[in-house]
Amino acid sequence: MTVTRGAAAYGRGAGAYARVGVESGVMSASPHQLIVMLFDGAQGAIRAARIHMQSGNTAEKGKSISKALDIVNNGLLAALDTEKGGEVAERLGSLYDYISRLLLAANLHNDQESLDQAEKLLDDIASAWREIGATGAQG
Repeated sequence: MTVTRGAAAYGRGAGAYARVGVESGVMSASPHQLIVMLFDGAQGAIRAARIHMQSGNTAEKGKSISKALDIVNNGLLAALDTEKGGEVAERLGSLYDYISRLLLAANLHNDQESLDQAEKLLDDIASAWREIGATGAQG
């Protein structure tokens, strides 16, 4: 086996191992932990988008922002229960909508300020969400 083929095989194996780790983490996670994972994924995608934006890699920037948008719209927003959550869920829904618009503006205009603002808002919500989980675990 050549070094190149060995490295490629290792890369595939490591990737498969990482996917199994993520999948088993998702399978064993509580609903609260799943939301935390969504926040982590969105924030990671935004950080990647920022790096691609700064390096001028438009295609990868777009992919990263699309991933963040997908998590915000099809994960965080879709998970809201407006019946049980009432006004809090409605306000979070409006905030997620605003974050989506910031991400779209960041992508369309290479606007790092919009990207920063979206990341800051997600970070604030994620911090509160983590605090709720820590309080619930103690109580």
